Amino acid sequence: MGFVQAVQVCLRKYVAFEGRAARSEFWWFALFQLIVMIVASMLGRTVYTVVVLALVLPSLAVGARRLHDIGKSGWYLLLHLLPFIGFLVLLFFWVQPSQTESNTYGVQAI
Repeated sequence: MGFVQAVQVCLRKYVAFEGRAARSEFWWFALFQLIVMIVASMLGRTVYTVVVLALVLPSLAVGARRLHDIGKSGWYLLLHLLPFIGFLVLLFFWVQPSQTESNTYGVQAI
């Protein structure tokens, strides 16, 4: 999955917490978020705040779908509440390869 396709899928499925997201979809969207947030921060605090609020749901949704892709519950996103350690655990999960077989969250992501 390429950059544009990943961003389109994530924005279309901005509140779809079910299903699976491939590693490429997750990381391309993370790169998109980073770029957009950097540009928005240069445009001012108000623009940055609007962008962050607009990207919260899509980022949570793709994060949960990515966890589903490795067979973990989306509730693991609550690890973000643990400073630093929680992010490191989630980062470890997000870099894991996809499960090749179907799991309780659906068929393998493309």
